[in-house]
Amino acid sequence: MNIDLLRRLCETPGVPSREERVRDLIHHEVADLFDAVTVDPMGSLICRRDPRPAGGRQPADPPTRVMLLCHMDEIGFLVSHVDEKGWLWVNPVGGFDARNLFSRRVLVCTDNGDLKGVMNPGGRPVHISSPEDRKKVPEVKEFFVDLGLPADDVKAKVQVGDFVVMDEPLIEIGDKLVSKAMDNRVACWLGIESVRQLVASGNGHACEIQVSFTVQEEVGLRGARTSAYAVKPDIGLGLDVTLACDTPGVPEAERVTVQGKGFGLHLKDSSFIADVGLVREIEALAKARGIPYQRTILAAGGQDGAAAQQAAAGARAVGIVVGTRYIHTVTEMVHKTDLAAARDILAAYLETVA
Repeated sequence: MNIDLLRRLCETPGVPSREERVRDLIHHEVADLFDAVTVDPMGSLICRRDPRPAGGRQPADPPTRVMLLCHMDEIGFLVSHVDEKGWLWVNPVGGFDARNLFSRRVLVCTDNGDLKGVMNPGGRPVHISSPEDRKKVPEVKEFFVDLGLPADDVKAKVQVGDFVVMDEPLIEIGDKLVSKAMDNRVACWLGIESVRQLVASGNGHACEIQVSFTVQEEVGLRGARTSAYAVKPDIGLGLDVTLACDTPGVPEAERVTVQGKGFGLHLKDSSFIADVGLVREIEALAKARGIPYQRTILAAGGQDGAAAQQAAAGARAVGIVVGTRYIHTVTEMVHKTDLAAARDILAAYLETVA
């Protein structure tokens, strides 16, 4: 398993509208896998691999167009104000739970380089706070960034619109991988590694493969909508993480996935309902190949597969997801076997689809 690639993807900063560093990394990584690689006006990276049938198979005329959608952005912030004392105030791009923002190390990404800082909410520390103070959970707008620099230096280095991400490395813990930005660098990894595995197998494929590394998913599936309209897929596979609430304090009925039980075959969320025929096809293939999987439904939230389903005249769509603990924190955790299962089912499906 190419953990080094996932590490580089997760540790590269890129929030909605500022995905260019992640895009450049991916562009370099996929140079020998695709026949055409383009960047659309919104910044999504669209990669096409033409059919390469093997064993006497012939592609349909025109070939079935299968689109994998993998968003590049992570949740983060844009600098909204630099005050006279040099504190940075931020505006979120993506959904944060303020309970997870206390005492965080952050990276402020500017046109002239990256600056390390710390994020905390305004207010009294524990030593001088009242019991009532300690019960309060601040709103996201109450958090500021301290760069440890004189105010004049901060104002010279940082401007409104610079972006801020959490500053945490990927680590391995037992059978798990932990990092910020697993949502959704996991999908970027899958979009690369599933095609790489397919190519390495030498089995060929009769379909046209389109992998779109999309922008601005965390603020409304924006890049997926535009790239799906451009590609006009017959089949859309939304690649993403999903909840794994197999942890203390969550009822069994709300777990969504259990880590170590395989990839998630995603049936429904707030943005789409999967094509039942496609669900059955992938389920049958997983059983035939011995690839572990679990069916998943998410009560709220959405993913890029919905954009493929609704683009132009529409497409059949389903989600292939990886159950992730502690989503939208710096401790997003995935199980290595679930990640491998998602890669394997994608490679197998691309190989077999007519």
